[in-house]
Amino acid sequence: MGDWMLEEERAYVEVCRAGLRRMLRGARDNVIIGETVAGDRYSAERLGRHLKSLAKQLGEEPDGPPFFGRLDFTPASEHHGRAYHIGRRHIPGEHGGPPVVIDWRAPVSRAFYRASAREPMGVAVRRRFGWSHLSLTGFEDERLGQGEQRDSEILAAEIERPRVGPMRDIVATIQPEQDELVRAGLEATICVQGAPGTGKTAVGLHRAAYLLYAHRQRLERRGVLILGPNPTFLRYIEQVLPALGEVDVEQTTLERLLGATEVGAADTAEAAAVKHDARMAEVLRRALFGRIGKPVEPLAVPDGSYRWRVEEDELRRIVDDTRREGLPYGVGRERVRARVVERVRRQAELRGQSTGATWVKRIGRGVTPFLDAVWPAARPEQVLAEVLSGPADDGILDAAERQAITWARPPRTAAGARWSAADLVLLDELAGLIDRPRGYGHVIVDEAQDLSPMQCRAIARRSEHASLTVLGDLAQATTPWAARDWREQLAALGKPGGRVVALTTGFRVPGAVVDLANRLLARLEVDVPPTRSYRSDGLLRLTPAADLDAAVVAAASQALAFEGSIGVIAADDRVEPLTEALWDAGLELGERLAVVGASAVKGLEYDHVIVAEPAAITGAGPRGLNRLYVALTRAVSRLEVVHALPLPAELTR
Repeated sequence: MGDWMLEEERAYVEVCRAGLRRMLRGARDNVIIGETVAGDRYSAERLGRHLKSLAKQLGEEPDGPPFFGRLDFTPASEHHGRAYHIGRRHIPGEHGGPPVVIDWRAPVSRAFYRASAREPMGVAVRRRFGWSHLSLTGFEDERLGQGEQRDSEILAAEIERPRVGPMRDIVATIQPEQDELVRAGLEATICVQGAPGTGKTAVGLHRAAYLLYAHRQRLERRGVLILGPNPTFLRYIEQVLPALGEVDVEQTTLERLLGATEVGAADTAEAAAVKHDARMAEVLRRALFGRIGKPVEPLAVPDGSYRWRVEEDELRRIVDDTRREGLPYGVGRERVRARVVERVRRQAELRGQSTGATWVKRIGRGVTPFLDAVWPAARPEQVLAEVLSGPADDGILDAAERQAITWARPPRTAAGARWSAADLVLLDELAGLIDRPRGYGHVIVDEAQDLSPMQCRAIARRSEHASLTVLGDLAQATTPWAARDWREQLAALGKPGGRVVALTTGFRVPGAVVDLANRLLARLEVDVPPTRSYRSDGLLRLTPAADLDAAVVAAASQALAFEGSIGVIAADDRVEPLTEALWDAGLELGERLAVVGASAVKGLEYDHVIVAEPAAITGAGPRGLNRLYVALTRAVSRLEVVHALPLPAELTR
């Protein structure tokens, strides 16, 4: 690598940064111009919001290298010997000239990730750049056009770089099999069975960024939704999309999505299992639509001093026809109102009476007492309170299941009810039966293996006319109702035709850690392939201890001598005692050192992981071995297992 070539690239960095400054100035100038643009008020407000959002996005965009790669094409390719720098965002040239950086999502950038010596895709040279903070330190070239392809030290260093703080984007390290999933079409529903460290979460986030780039107009109208398993996970991933230039994506948990109802009660394990069972959908549907009655007498609708009459058999026909249409409950109620009003309107017009909008509205109000008797208005809380006060013997639940979900002391009114987390899913089911919820253009669901059938239904309602990206690992399934088969889970999510793809190469988890965790797979009762590690490095240590807390403190103290983050993972009831022990020893907990319960660590990763007492993790309820598998695979450099009790047999082979 000649020094002159490196200096040439460093000079190009300044060209790129000047381009970014022009973009920011231009965006801010456009905000000022947009405030005086001619047009209707709605269009002006919409344009103003767009321009201000763009200016804010550019002004707040995280600092980073303007490019990470370069493609030089052969003269015979469709790009006719040109060279393009590839980066996280498009940077235009000065005075309308060629762009100085091409967005990683652009069609031409696909070759950076997929070109090989066997299939060079017209690429003569692929160049990867090495950076230290914001300084360009070097580059590597692969002359694909000449059949040269080799392992990249820059790529390996980026993958293995110590991890402190939130998750980073992976645009510089996307592998061909990951790129295929990222660039899948908007209409495709994809389920990624991702072994630990394979980058499945990053693939989902980058697919969101790609789809917004390729289908922005469609998706900005309906929105993109990312569902994470818990708030900790959302904080961990929250900076990835802004770093890729995408800020208008809703990132939340399923619990937050279901509504603002406060959780003030806890279910028994038996009650939670029943409430998350798919059969509850039919229990709730029958309870709601069972409120509809049959008209038993003619209807007299007041119109001033006159009464319009609708006969009983006609009313029954209206109600029965509407029920057969399968409409949401609230829509059906209004459909009945509209049809009764239409019958009255025909009578009035035959008598020569004027029936304008004011008249129709007045007659509609006159129909309300009839509706309240035959198709009464319903609120989710009201219906669920009736169900939980004493479920009917309807042949769906058995006596023990009905008893499990029945309130011991029902509240006097639904307003006084205290709801559990599982109740939120049931309330959402009822809300969806009463009226259609908001739908999204694309939904990305992480840790989807842990979703119950009722939670799947909540997501399916919001993605009925959209596609899904489903991310997860059946081996990491830890909830009592977790999936054991992706085909069944996709059917529950309303996408039985979705494509299932397995990612098996772990780029972040070292080989020593993978080999240990793979020993548990045979006991997890799921059909998933073993993980293969991209890396042959990593440190693994099994440490017996007479005093567990003291041994964990010693392990954490030693780990602090290394670079990177440290996670102490323990059974949930051991988190507080271990936290106190670390504090008492003078070790400061924060961004570098954290103590996390085994039930909350999924999706996170640390450079150094200390797993405290595996036997306590496996013994803390059903799927304990799954929780241990999750805990072991959070390490991206070093893993130490500290134990006072005997290790699970699988780990001592």
